[in-house]
Amino acid sequence: MKTRISINLLLLFIIATFLVVATGCQKDDKNPNDNQNDAYEYKEFSSFADFRKTLDNIAAITTETIRLEKMNSFWDSLKINKKIPFVLNDSVAFLYKGAATSVKWAGDFNGWNPNYDNYTGVKVGESDVWIVVKTFPLDARLDYKIVKDGSWILDPANTYRQYSGFGPNSELRMQSWIFPEETLLTEGANRGTLSDNFLIQSIPANLGYSLNYKVYTPFGYTNLQDLPVVYVTDGHEYADDKLGAMIIVMDNLIHQGIIKPIIAVFIDPREPGNASNNRRMAEYIENIKFANFVADELVPTIDANFKTSSNPENRAILGTSLGGWNSAFFGLNRSETFHLIGIHSPAFGPEIIQAYSNVEKLPLKIFMSTGVIFDTEVRARAMKVVLESKQYPLHYIEVNQGHSWGNWRALIDEPLTFFFPAP
Repeated sequence: MKTRISINLLLLFIIATFLVVATGCQKDDKNPNDNQNDAYEYKEFSSFADFRKTLDNIAAITTETIRLEKMNSFWDSLKINKKIPFVLNDSVAFLYKGAATSVKWAGDFNGWNPNYDNYTGVKVGESDVWIVVKTFPLDARLDYKIVKDGSWILDPANTYRQYSGFGPNSELRMQSWIFPEETLLTEGANRGTLSDNFLIQSIPANLGYSLNYKVYTPFGYTNLQDLPVVYVTDGHEYADDKLGAMIIVMDNLIHQGIIKPIIAVFIDPREPGNASNNRRMAEYIENIKFANFVADELVPTIDANFKTSSNPENRAILGTSLGGWNSAFFGLNRSETFHLIGIHSPAFGPEIIQAYSNVEKLPLKIFMSTGVIFDTEVRARAMKVVLESKQYPLHYIEVNQGHSWGNWRALIDEPLTFFFPAP
């Protein structure tokens, strides 16, 4: 009996020893093909190099089924945690997963030219993951698309979107970029009213055709009077919640007591009844007939039908890109009507800068902003020098963004608070 017990104990000892050794060997083995049933769980990477090492190690697994399983798990963890593109500090890994012969990235960062500045992806190891690594300022925000085998697509692994006048783009958000909370309606905020389209027929001496516009009036309008007015070019885009979100911004700022109640006139450059005919290129590039139409036809119409202030110190013109150039042109040519000049990312020609340099100081208060990543920073900075030399009241902002509504919508509150601060 004792002998049988001793043999059984010996067998148990041998089995236990074998299991310990086997387990120990398994833990010490660095072969990436092992642990094939482990699902990868997302972790906070200590560095960008740590992330890249993890990706490369998975892509180097030689057994295809194991590599696919681990890469799919890793990819899903990044996607679920909104880590595509992968951003850490100032480094970015643009990523695409799928069968392709060519993958490139185009966006605000390379002037939407997929062949510029080496944004061509390379495959990671034996995987179907494509990558481009870049660096950007910590607070940058940029629009982009993926160009897969010549077709432009949204990033399928990135849920962040920013709309443009041509539809949605994918959005890169660096880790220190701050979301513009004023573009989301504050809970309980009292809302103003946006009218339907009004139609105005311009006289032959000015434009000689009809235009649409909409009018925003603030909450409590019936009990208000002598309201400041901002006239907005590309008004259909500024008023669109997916683009400028200006209605939401005004509602929030007025509700919070940050600005006075104001009226906004959104001028639509598209031909009434034929939205495909956008006339902004003709209207906004130093067109005195358009300036005269607004100052001599539209302003009197608004003043006659709404409870406005007729003081030019309470009247603003606001626009972006060519509309920003147009705003500066209004200031130069119709300063007796508009004292407040709002400019987002101005697509200035050199003539307007020289004209401001040559003319005596005008009764203007000017807001101007520009992005500094393939935006209008060169001529905006040149204009800033001129305006500062003449000691204009100027609020100037640069942001690490491109020529995008993601840039401008986050800066709509800035000219409004500069022009119309609450008392």
